[in-house]
Amino acid sequence: MSRYLITSHVAALAVGILLSTSQITSAADAARVRVRGDIASLSGDTLVVKTREGADQTIALKPEWKVGGIKKASVEDIKPGDFVGIASLPKQDGGDGALEVLIFPAAMKGTGEGSRPWDLKPNSSMTNATVAKAVKSVDGHTVTLTYQGKEKTISISDATPIVTFTAAQKSDLTPGAHVIVMGEKAADGTVSAAQVTVGTNGIVPPM
Repeated sequence: MSRYLITSHVAALAVGILLSTSQITSAADAARVRVRGDIASLSGDTLVVKTREGADQTIALKPEWKVGGIKKASVEDIKPGDFVGIASLPKQDGGDGALEVLIFPAAMKGTGEGSRPWDLKPNSSMTNATVAKAVKSVDGHTVTLTYQGKEKTISISDATPIVTFTAAQKSDLTPGAHVIVMGEKAADGTVSAAQVTVGTNGIVPPM
């Protein structure tokens, strides 16, 4: 596969995740769910995930469903001008501390821009924004993000998971693989999705 096709494919998958993070105000969004866990089984278009809460969640995969990959990155990869998604929590001494950092492809800059509540941990938020400044200190790194005329400073410890998108295949969806699925929950409780995002080389998608 050419580099152009891989880049386009990853960018398209990034759109799906970014849109899912930005849709939080309409009635339909109340039915959106994020399923995090390990694959228990995949049979045809039926995926079963052992969730982080310990339950088995069955997901009906929509026609022409796709797979995206997450790979490990480094804090050194974060540069001014990059577009990132950072889940964070307020710190007792002020500011926010990062729970995870996702570096988006350059083609996705600006998509889903903003800061909103997130369900990674209680009181956490997700900020999709441009890196205005990245500073290294003895306590780790600090980034200043700009979005919609606002500014937010978030500290990143050395232990913070940092990832980026990569290409993946359906063959990567093996039992035990770590996934996050942005799905839709129907009134009868069934969950469906058009995309599965899997951690490559054992990475746990930290979003």
